[in-house]
Amino acid sequence: MIAEFFQLLILIMVANGAPIISQYIFKNHLSVPVDMGKCFFDGEPVFGNSKTWRGLFSSLVLTSLFASLLGYDYETGLIISLCSMMGDLFSSFIKRRMSIKPSDMSLFLDQVPESLLPALFMMNVFNLNVSDVVILVAIFMALELLLSRILYQLKIRKRPY
Repeated sequence: MIAEFFQLLILIMVANGAPIISQYIFKNHLSVPVDMGKCFFDGEPVFGNSKTWRGLFSSLVLTSLFASLLGYDYETGLIISLCSMMGDLFSSFIKRRMSIKPSDMSLFLDQVPESLLPALFMMNVFNLNVSDVVILVAIFMALELLLSRILYQLKIRKRPY
């Protein structure tokens, strides 16, 4: 059970890290916003320019590959990635409604949905209970904040959290 816990944590980290790595590698190439530059009725972008199709696809591909390497099927990786990216898009949508700029950090809003959704959705596959999910989300938050600073120092991230 502990191994499954950490395998899910790794896959959620991969799902959320893949867009950052693909942005670093490809710079502005293939950088088409998921919302296609459209605004919501409040005049703010739906998600913002930092949420791209490139990031979404890189998350889907890399998470599926890592799932396979850990002994799970590709579909498991796809589901984890989709849930994580849905959580990330939800966070961005809420942040735009709150007039928080893309890539500005909002503690909890930036970490919880993108880790909680895949953890809840995959509880049975990874044999987790509710307290495991809470602990996983807390560990994900701490790791994301730490890794964000490291990636910033390595000049992979443009701004730290």
